[in-house]
Amino acid sequence: QVQLVESGGGLVQSGGSKSLACVASGVDLDYYTIGWFRQAPGKEREGVASISRNDGRAWYADSVKGRFAISRDNAKNTVYLQMNNLKPEDTAVYLCGADNRAITTMFPLDPPHFSSWGQGTQVVVSS
Repeated sequence: QVQLVESGGGLVQSGGSKSLACVASGVDLDYYTIGWFRQAPGKEREGVASISRNDGRAWYADSVKGRFAISRDNAKNTVYLQMNNLKPEDTAVYLCGADNRAITTMFPLDPPHFSSWGQGTQVVVSS
């Protein structure tokens, strides 16, 4: 069973940066595709960025391309999300998801294809 714990959220001004971390335990993260998702009040969970389990390929939502970067440190069983040039519309609870199935890499930003989730960390971007 994969256990995921997110950290790094908080309050930041518009245009600022934040770095989130997702630490996994219970499994070897090498075999898992990891995604960062976000959910704002009253909105559906949406994929932000994902990184594949084998070749480190990354995918990004159009809304964050050029501003966010996902990376992984398998030795630390951790995936990071560096968020730059933050905007008020980036305000949400950010969650990481994990899955080790091959099909997840075909739908890397689709929440239903991730089977394990963390509790999330709140990011608030003030204008």
